[in-house]
Formats: sequence, structure tokens, C-alpha cells
Amino acid sequence: MNKIQNQTRPVFPFTAIIGQEEMKLALILNVIDPKIGGVMIMGDRGTGKSTTIRAIADLLPEIEVVVDDLFNSDISDYDLMSDTTKQKLESGLNLSTELIKVPMIDLPLGATEDRLCGTIDIEKALNEGIKTFEPGLLAKANRGILYVDEVNLLDDHLVDILLDSSASGWNTVEREGISVRHPSRFVLVGSGNPEEGELRPQLLDRFGMHAEIRTVRDPSLRVQIVEQRSNFDCNSISFIQKFQDKQNELKENILLAQEKLLSITIDYDLRVKISEICSTLNVDGLRGDIVTNRAAKAFAAYQSKDQVDVEDVKKVITLCLRHRLRKDPLDTIDSGTKVNQVVNDILGSNL
Repeated sequence: MNKIQNQTRPVFPFTAIIGQEEMKLALILNVIDPKIGGVMIMGDRGTGKSTTIRAIADLLPEIEVVVDDLFNSDISDYDLMSDTTKQKLESGLNLSTELIKVPMIDLPLGATEDRLCGTIDIEKALNEGIKTFEPGLLAKANRGILYVDEVNLLDDHLVDILLDSSASGWNTVEREGISVRHPSRFVLVGSGNPEEGELRPQLLDRFGMHAEIRTVRDPSLRVQIVEQRSNFDCNSISFIQKFQDKQNELKENILLAQEKLLSITIDYDLRVKISEICSTLNVDGLRGDIVTNRAAKAFAAYQSKDQVDVEDVKKVITLCLRHRLRKDPLDTIDSGTKVNQVVNDILGSNL
């Protein structure tokens, strides 16, 4: 009986999710290259946002971490290593490692800055007179996925901290005379319902990609989705086994794309076209250009190509730019449609 209670809750397979291709692609590309900068998923309630995000985390291969390390340190990558682990290695100590599932950390809406960043262990300080660091969610999320549901309702100050850590890959905490800096590399995924309010434009711009999802309208597809969910709820083990081969295939494709990523090239003329699109759309700053280049390379790697082509750019550019356009209250055209129009004008002749 205890064994059953200790088992983790079964997760709906990523490859069994019907529709929502835009959201699934954005998540896969961010997993292939976390430097894309995360994804903001906006859409109606009950469209499977949380299910899809948990599914991608469950799909990923296990990672090797140093045993008893508070920050999921990588034994071989200096940038993903805590200061304690670095010191132990430099002292010539042999460190044990173990394989764990990729961390999937939920940030609750009521979280405080201390809960997010970490703080001083008060109990230890009072009882033993020792100032020690109590890690926060940013430490636990290192090398994993940090998911913020209803990110548009989260305090702006916390969103700033999240985005800074996501962009730099580090979290610095200074409390009561203690200064701690630790790696915090994670894929930041935010989701929300546009009816409950939008993020400030300067915060929205910091998310690498923006996926919009809508309720499926096709009756036959809706029936299919309901059947999938019912089958999973009735017998999750049998349902998961049914999709095991597809899951393994996708996992293998992601791993191959990660290995191939550094060797992918993008032609100078195509880079100029990307920047021309950003300029025509009046996108502020250069984040749009940088993210589009990164995402196009990740998509090309996922397609097992050696070089980015026009189709790769067309596939990802709307995800990278739609949230960076200036809002015009009199505009009747959806921002995604506006991006597509400019993309087709500039890249259409290249087909």
C-alpha cells in the first residue's frame, strides 16, 4: 500500500496532446535552446496549458547532479555548478552523482521574494548561531523548468527577478551579511488568460516567445480530446504505454537537436531579412532579432538540417515577434496577422 502511495502521479504524455501546435513547438524549441528566453502562453481557460507544460518536463531525459547539492550542480559544466561544488572539486575531492528527473517547479501566486530567491535559515541562526542559506525556488529550478501560472497576476517586482535570473542564468542573494550567488538556468514558462489582464510591455518583451492558444472549435477534434482524457483517467498506465514509442522518438529528436545546435549556420542575407522584418514592424530594441535567430537555429536543428532556410524563419518568427509590437488601440488587425503580412512581403519572394 505504501509503495502505491509513494509513486509519482502519472503525467499525460506530450505526444498524446491533440492540437495546440504553436504552444508545443515553442516549448520544444525552448528545451532545445533555453537561451531563447522562455515562453509566455496566453489563452482561454481549460485549453491544456498546465497539462502540456508538465508533459514536456516529464518527457525530458534525466540529468546528472551532484549528490546533496542544493542547486542541482552539473559535475562537468562550470557554469552550472554551485560555489560549494567548485571548491570541493578544486580541493581534489571525489563527488558522487545521481540521475534525477528534470526539475519542474511551480511558482505559486502568493510567493514572497524570500521564497523565490532564498533566505537565511532563521532556525539554524537562532539555535546554532550559524548563518546558512536556505535555497529558494530559483535554486531548485536550476537546469529545469520554472512554471508560473497566471503570470499576468504576479507582482511586477517578482516578475522582474524571474526574468533577470532567466536571462543571466544566475541568482544573487544578499541577506544579513551573507552574499550567495548560485546558478539558475531554467526554461521560464508563464501562462495566463488575457481576460485577467496583460503583462506590462517591457516585461512581456523579456519573454523569448509568445504563444497564443484558443479553445478547439472543431466538434470531432473536441470529441477526440475528451476521449483521450477519459482513456488516460481510466487507465493511465496502459495509456502511457501506448504512446511510449512516440515519446522515446521525440526525446531522441530533442537530444539530437541539442547536440546539433552549435553547428547550425544562418546565411548573412537571411539575417538581414530578419532584421528588416523587425525594423518594418517597429520592434523596439534588438531582442526580437536575437531571439528569432536563435529560434530559427533551434528549429533547423530539430529538423536535422545544417543550415537555416526561409521556411524555418517563417515557422518561428511570429512566436518571437507578436508580443513585441507596439499596441495601437485603433488597430483592428491581430498582432500575429500583422507579423505574417510583413514576413510574407519580405520573405515571400525567396520561396
